[in-house]
Amino acid sequence: MRIKIINLNTSELMAKAIDTAARQYKHHDTEITTVSLKSGPPVIDSYYDEALASAGVLEEIKKGSLENFDGFIIACFSDPALQASREISTAPVVGIGEASMLLACTIAYKFAILSMPKSATASMRALVTTYGLESRCASIRMVDVSVSKLETGLAKIKKLLLQEARKAIDEGAETILLGCAGLSGLDKEFEKELGIPTIDGVVAAVKLLESLHDYGIKTSKILTYRTPERLQNSSNLKR
Repeated sequence: MRIKIINLNTSELMAKAIDTAARQYKHHDTEITTVSLKSGPPVIDSYYDEALASAGVLEEIKKGSLENFDGFIIACFSDPALQASREISTAPVVGIGEASMLLACTIAYKFAILSMPKSATASMRALVTTYGLESRCASIRMVDVSVSKLETGLAKIKKLLLQEARKAIDEGAETILLGCAGLSGLDKEFEKELGIPTIDGVVAAVKLLESLHDYGIKTSKILTYRTPERLQNSSNLKR
């Protein structure tokens, strides 16, 4: 299987962390290609950043379709451009936010999301609602720090996130979701500290795609994710 992971910012350091996490848990014969957007926001901190990144995501999906990738991962927890990406690809497209929540629901009744910055709380709640999982979400715990600070202040941010995670456990969380691609690779460290399962969204997306591929399932094109009519004969879309 060939999976293309799309890092929605221009940070090569974050792309490396994402790629490392994916490779650690992939099947031995799964090929991983991780790319960053060539232009766009340095991090995804807001609705504005998501909007700026969305066009780049679609271009990477189009390019990957021509290159015969078997699946795509949108490596941003808010899953920007996910639905549009599914319209233009027959190969499955998975967002790390949705993948995390779906996986969490198989191992625990209540999950909590850890992320940043605090201004993104409303968009995170909206995402949970979009996926119809409000009753399974114990809490959303955000620290008021920009994602950009992960490159220079990770130790402090980890401490803040662990404090919020313990509050989430007190509120009924039975598993923790790392709600940012920039937190990739911290799952087992947090799990050891907290004593409950902790899910890395990138890893969840990789395992979900591998399962779909093993089962021989692709994106349904009968209705919701039907290819837009004006693109059906486009040379930019192979699948």
